[in-house]
Amino acid sequence: MDKTFRMFDPEQGLLLPPSLDDWLPTEHLARFIAELVDEHLDLSRIRADYTESRGAPPYDPRLMVRILLYGYTTGVRSSRAIERKLVDDVPFRWLAAGAVPDYRAIARFRKRHLSALGHLFVQALALCQAAGMVSLGRVALDGTKVRANASKRKAMSYARMTEKEKVLADEVSALLAEAERIDKAEDTQFGKDRRGDELPEELRRRETRLAKIREAKAALEAEAEQAARQRAEEKSRERGDDDDTTAGKGAAAADAAAPKPKAQRNFTDPDSKIMLTGDGAFHQCYNAQAMVDEDHQVIVATDMNTNASDVGNLISMTEQTTANTGQHPGQVLADAGYCSADNLDRAAERTTEHGTEFFVAAGRRRRDDPAPVAPRGRIPGGATAKQRMARSLTTKKGRAVYARRKAIVEPVFGQMSTLQNAKQLLLRGLDGARGEWMLLAACHNLRKLHGVVGVSGLGALVGS
Repeated sequence: MDKTFRMFDPEQGLLLPPSLDDWLPTEHLARFIAELVDEHLDLSRIRADYTESRGAPPYDPRLMVRILLYGYTTGVRSSRAIERKLVDDVPFRWLAAGAVPDYRAIARFRKRHLSALGHLFVQALALCQAAGMVSLGRVALDGTKVRANASKRKAMSYARMTEKEKVLADEVSALLAEAERIDKAEDTQFGKDRRGDELPEELRRRETRLAKIREAKAALEAEAEQAARQRAEEKSRERGDDDDTTAGKGAAAADAAAPKPKAQRNFTDPDSKIMLTGDGAFHQCYNAQAMVDEDHQVIVATDMNTNASDVGNLISMTEQTTANTGQHPGQVLADAGYCSADNLDRAAERTTEHGTEFFVAAGRRRRDDPAPVAPRGRIPGGATAKQRMARSLTTKKGRAVYARRKAIVEPVFGQMSTLQNAKQLLLRGLDGARGEWMLLAACHNLRKLHGVVGVSGLGALVGS
């Protein structure tokens, strides 16, 4: 054969040891993450947690934060997947300097320091502010349903729990009676000193299910009692009752309270709730909130809750934006899910006090709503807050401002879902879900920061 090929010898040894540093481009995201962790992020909260001198030395927190931030920024969030990447992937190997923590160590570190990792969101936001990426002239608020690490098939209604509890209790009683009969028969056959007291597998399984159902029932009953107590005490205070009367009425309401038959609780992640998602189906979810700045789609405030409705988040997210950035936003845009009379009244107060303009869609007009106010002319003195807001959105300015809402906030959720694999959470419980979502939001901001300043501009940015 006349054709020759370039030399290829898989068995050829290397004359000099390879340098992973030569394998990464200068402006690679992994270099950016490493520079941030080593020089600019404050990890004192994590380091302060290591007070025990006994035992084997743990992995350096810088190493663990490096690989977690890079993983959450690139969509590799599973501890097992990160461990595989530490072997197979050059950026991960470079970030870990060749070390390969196993998935258990990675998962334990994330769980142990989740609160501190979530706090990195504020630090990442401060870096974006220093880079001039956040002006707060216009911000948009929206929520997205993020699936919990639990199946809706593991949820059961209170009525179904009551029914199933009776069935399982009867089955367990029958199995216990059968086990006792078998024990007596084996004692007669083999003697009392021979073991034969192990519970059948079927009985152990039913007892476990019965215990879970009873635990879930008790939790739903406690929630119903607490809600009834709060409502009764609030009504009592509004009537001007004294503390003893208020407490007595609250206790009476709690004693009489019972969960609604359709109230549900999930056995895998009890904090999560069944919510309607964008695909038109119901799933076990949490409701993630994000306030996004218009300039570079940087998240300036974020939270996670278990209420499918967005209405309770408008003012709290606006206040968190101010707390995180030290500034009051100029304009806040939100869809009809945030519209309520109380929200609009409190928004008007913030407009008066801080100059923040709110543009909140009023939604469809209900039968009991007053007629809309004419878009031109003087506003009637008796107009409601909802009428005033609806009228402001019909003006030329209102239409132009509100039209920007979708373009500001909704792409952020799409970017996080696509690039960070953020459609479903890995951690269970509200605290775990909130901490993981804040870490995802921090990594979203770091990805935006990397796109603007890169590795070379980071040192100058922080130094200034």
